[in-house]
Amino acid sequence: MPVSNETPLLELRDISKSFGRVHSLRGINMDVRPGEVLGLLGDNGAGKSTLIKVFAGVHQPTSGQIVWNGEETVLDSPRTAMAKGISVVYQDLGIIPLMSIYRNFFLGREEEVAVRLPGLLVLKKREMREIARKSLSQLGIHITDVDLTVARLSGGERQSIAIARAVHFQSKLLILDEPTAALSLKETAKVLSYVQEARRQGVAVVLITHNIAHAYEVCDRFTVLYHGKVAETAAKEDISEAELANLINTGMRAGVRLAV
Repeated sequence: MPVSNETPLLELRDISKSFGRVHSLRGINMDVRPGEVLGLLGDNGAGKSTLIKVFAGVHQPTSGQIVWNGEETVLDSPRTAMAKGISVVYQDLGIIPLMSIYRNFFLGREEEVAVRLPGLLVLKKREMREIARKSLSQLGIHITDVDLTVARLSGGERQSIAIARAVHFQSKLLILDEPTAALSLKETAKVLSYVQEARRQGVAVVLITHNIAHAYEVCDRFTVLYHGKVAETAAKEDISEAELANLINTGMRAGVRLAV
């Protein structure tokens, strides 16, 4: 898919984050464009987890600027990030296994489908079930019984609920943290198809993964982190899987090693 030439949806300008004497991020410059899948790659300790939390409003940068839709902004809390349309699906998915699919779909957003009475919040359960079922179906996920507990679903199906939830609530930017970890080949293929469908619906996706083959299958561009810095950002057509692997492992694909 061609990458949009529009104003970036999200820009990070010289973002650094320190925890005391530990410098987790150092001078990060990157952007996410509307309607693209950006692969965020890097080895353990490269800074991916810290960067995700900057996106999500969990961590505030020590220095640098965050620009959202062309305007400088401050993501001072997860609620602020969510209000702007940034959804983060962590590896634990933010899902309660013993709760039903439809209740998980509206987890944290119950007030949007409820009637408030004095001292009481009454959920519109029939409406919740229908919205959950329809939203899953639009993403190509056919789960007819949304009263099932999430504990009865496979790992891929659980990922599908988290992705469909983000799309339904009109997230502009969806950040997926290792969505294919520990999945079978069949389930991995399904999750990657959900990522592509989210993009088709206009959602920008940041895909964090250790699996270069998975990233290469669905991503338009790649940003590789190495020891808290951006080693390189490249379009898919400009870099090979082998070069990506070398960037992840050494911070370079050719020329001089990145200073750390």
